[in-house]
Amino acid sequence: MSHKLHEHRKSYQKGMLTKDQAAADPVAQFGLWFEQVTQASGIEEVNAMTLSTVDQQGYPRGRVVLLKHFDVRGFQFFTNYASQKGLAIAANPQVSLSFFWPNLERQVHIKGKAEKLSQEESQAYFAVRPKGSQIGAMASPQSQVVESRAFLEQTLSRLEQQYQSDPVPKPDNWGGYLVKPIEFEFWQGRENRLHDRLRYTAVNDKWTIERLAP
Repeated sequence: MSHKLHEHRKSYQKGMLTKDQAAADPVAQFGLWFEQVTQASGIEEVNAMTLSTVDQQGYPRGRVVLLKHFDVRGFQFFTNYASQKGLAIAANPQVSLSFFWPNLERQVHIKGKAEKLSQEESQAYFAVRPKGSQIGAMASPQSQVVESRAFLEQTLSRLEQQYQSDPVPKPDNWGGYLVKPIEFEFWQGRENRLHDRLRYTAVNDKWTIERLAP
């Protein structure tokens, strides 16, 4: 079976990005774009991002996770530390984050180093999760081989009964990561594939901005 996709084309015309327009700080620029994309229609989970890691065999792997907080320190997400992504980060904490916002024809790529959040920060976030999500985190041996869907559902049901009236404790192997960025790239689609690309690079605790060819 052959699928010819050369007719799948569109013209990008929704914006531009120049060095004069860009904020001096990339986190501020990210915050501006995030707010604009949030206010525009067409994206249900603006905070969805592709986290890319390299596993112990040297293979890259990307998966979509949810950004839960960002500030001048970096970008936070939460997961099971024994998952594939957790084991990959333990072996190689250098990761990348990618956001794609087609409603405004924008992408953001972030390169950085991931480190675990403190237990206090992880506990604080776990405490505000819906109870079903808390129990789900406890029930799932994430990335491990399981015998069946029924096994997971039975485990979930047992834990729901166990914690029906009690608070759910955070699993020891569940928590957050902070990705500390060293490089950002902001991409704005433009006509004729002459897209705008601005790269921020950290040099001596300051950010330099360069334009890249599309």
